[in-house]
Amino acid sequence: MSTIKRLYEKFQPSHYDIFLDINREKKTITGKTTITGNASEQQISVNQKFLTVSSVKVGGKDVPFTVDNDEETINITLPKAGEVTLTIDYSAPLTDTMMGIYPSYYKVDGEKKQIIGTQFETTFARQAFPSVDEPEAKATFSLAVKFDEHPGETVIANMPEDHVSDGVHYFQPTVRMSTYLVAFAFGELQSKKTTTESGVEVGVFATKAHQPKELDFALEIAKKAIEFYEKFYQTPYPLPHSWQLALPDFSAGAMENWGLVTYREAYLLLDPDNTSLDMKRLVATVITHELAHQWFGDLVTMKWWDDLWLNESFANMMEYVAVDAIHPEWKIWELFQTSEAPMALQRDATDGVQSVHVQVNNPAEIDALFDGAIVYAKGARMLVMVRALIGDDALRKGLKNYFEAHKYHNATGADLWEALGKASQLDIGAIMQSWLEQPGYPVVEAKIVDGQLQLSQKQFFIGDGQDAGRLWQIPLNANYKVAPQIMKEQTINLGDYQELRQENGKPFRLNVGNNSHFIVKYDQTLMDDILDHLDELNAIDQRQLLQDFRLLADGQQLSYAEIIPLLPRFADSHSEIVNTALYAIVNKLKQFVTPDSDEEKALKQFVGQLSAKQVQRLGWQPQAGESNDDQLTRPIVLSAALYAENKDAIEAAHEIFTKNHAQLEKLPADIRPLVIRNEVKHYGSKDLFAELLEDYRETTDASYKSDLNGAITSTTDHSLIAELINEFENADTIKPQDLRGWYRNILANNDGQQAAWDWIRNDWDWLEKTVGGDMEFATYITVTANIFHTPARLAEFKQFFEPKINTPGLTREITMDIKVIEGKVNLIQTEKGAVIKALNKAIA
Repeated sequence: MSTIKRLYEKFQPSHYDIFLDINREKKTITGKTTITGNASEQQISVNQKFLTVSSVKVGGKDVPFTVDNDEETINITLPKAGEVTLTIDYSAPLTDTMMGIYPSYYKVDGEKKQIIGTQFETTFARQAFPSVDEPEAKATFSLAVKFDEHPGETVIANMPEDHVSDGVHYFQPTVRMSTYLVAFAFGELQSKKTTTESGVEVGVFATKAHQPKELDFALEIAKKAIEFYEKFYQTPYPLPHSWQLALPDFSAGAMENWGLVTYREAYLLLDPDNTSLDMKRLVATVITHELAHQWFGDLVTMKWWDDLWLNESFANMMEYVAVDAIHPEWKIWELFQTSEAPMALQRDATDGVQSVHVQVNNPAEIDALFDGAIVYAKGARMLVMVRALIGDDALRKGLKNYFEAHKYHNATGADLWEALGKASQLDIGAIMQSWLEQPGYPVVEAKIVDGQLQLSQKQFFIGDGQDAGRLWQIPLNANYKVAPQIMKEQTINLGDYQELRQENGKPFRLNVGNNSHFIVKYDQTLMDDILDHLDELNAIDQRQLLQDFRLLADGQQLSYAEIIPLLPRFADSHSEIVNTALYAIVNKLKQFVTPDSDEEKALKQFVGQLSAKQVQRLGWQPQAGESNDDQLTRPIVLSAALYAENKDAIEAAHEIFTKNHAQLEKLPADIRPLVIRNEVKHYGSKDLFAELLEDYRETTDASYKSDLNGAITSTTDHSLIAELINEFENADTIKPQDLRGWYRNILANNDGQQAAWDWIRNDWDWLEKTVGGDMEFATYITVTANIFHTPARLAEFKQFFEPKINTPGLTREITMDIKVIEGKVNLIQTEKGAVIKALNKAIA
């Protein structure tokens, strides 16, 4: 594939008049786009994809043009360079790819319906209208939409509707913005609206398949988020309204279109009367993420896709800052510790991983940049690190200046570091350079050498890794003042350990608060000291110990066999984040045991011992006045008890299911997935399977849908698994946006793994055709690699994927995921004997 040509260099649009006539029945788009701009040469190009161009006119006269589908351009010869107004007539198909302009399908009272929505990031605006489809090519847009309209339909866009004439809906011109942020939608929609303190109208829109109350939570969060950001950024929200729209079919999680944010239904709508706290926190962070973008990404936009991390990392940090301000009782930064931090640390330890900042050489690579663990999670950790270094006052001052300097224009990472550096009097750019331009992260080893406390840094790898001698500028966050704020050297000596220990009166620790992107390997003396004072550590610090144990063991710098005897010391913690880290290690231990073997029985017995007291303490039902931690910990320990085949837990779940069989949707949301899954596994039948699958098809409650997916895919009946896989390509049962979750769950089911693996290999071409242009496509490879861990599966994985290694957008994923599986195979071969021995000793 060719290298990207920057069209903006030769033609700089300033305004678009876009007319679209959309016929849903015929699945066609007829368009006329008029672009005003400056041409620096007579030969210019604009982007198009799948457009059939009938004419290009300048000043009402036809001009020569050619269409290059490989380059996705219309190449135009102008009468002369300078200020020009182009008018392009074209037609295009309405597709089912969830990109460009596309229909979403849903049912109301059994009747099939559709609404039309858009998805233009990264380079899909060109499927809707000719444009210079590059982030830097900011312009204003006047949108006019006509469609096969019937009474009761609503049409919305980035800006308010101006007027309707002859069935055409005309919208007010936008502010100056990038093409990928243009959006509109129409269909039978319901909405709820409110107004912020500063007068911004906020609305939530959804299909009429949902109960009106499902819009309430999102409306409250969106209103409060905009009010928070206006104060935090000290910059007004730049548009008259902020619409949040739930689309039934949506490939990404959500998209920050300016003034019209689009979401998967699962990430916007929820039943306020029966949704788990976990799901409420997730939905709230998605909404606050997208609204953070309205300033950082939309008002000021990255200059080119290589700075995509700048948009996403920043919004990823700010989603937590905002939710923490709106609902401080949720302790949302603990969610950051259980989601973003481990995701980034796991992925970033594989050799070959991309750096946060990556050059983009061809169009297919743009979508491949959306590596969530790096661009979102690691990048957010970098910014949390910066925030911890400079404090909120400097952060807010720097951001205000950044927005003021670059609003309605574009910026680079260097521009942000300059603004934050001036506000904080720190050379932020130099510190961040080592983190953004280099892949990976360090392990800092703390040890006593000849009585001296020494620290050294070295790149950490899980699996084989090529050590390139990289060094990082590490914010150490040590609890001894003798340690420097930033460690730049490979090795530093902090002085006589006994004197330092006596002087400080507590065990030596690094990365206190777990805000910096590194892990710590303590020698035995230092670790024993920490473990002797375990009760003095808060939840985040205890969690960090468990997190680092797990990663060091994955990297074979510590043995899982050494960790097993330490786990009971954490098992009675009342903290959700400690329990999450504890059972993450337990899940890693499962790879060492063969299903249905004596060694698996030993592991189940060990897990049963770990979870017993907590299950007894928390039970199955919520208790009056219990803490958020208890609510969030209950499903973790009950899941462990069910894995351990705790008979009381299995029978209790069965009893709850039996009593509530007629209304499973109304089961308490935090235990509902466990209850239904337990029933399928231990009391399942073909009738139950059919009933649950029909429930999945009919319900509009996204949380319940997710629970049913997890339950149905846990069946051990091979004939039912085959039936399920037959539904993979039936969009009336499983929408393409949800398919990866179904595939992953059956692959993780020992009784379904072969069937799921056979399906993806046999039907890869169908999968590529259906979701291949999507940024989520490569993650089918990731989820497969995350589950496979045997030599046989490694060989099959390589045999299937290595021939595809030169496919644009898949190269890095395939290369890395082979290493991921190889690392696990090697780890298991090396340590299995010791792990089984340690398990048997633990249950003796």
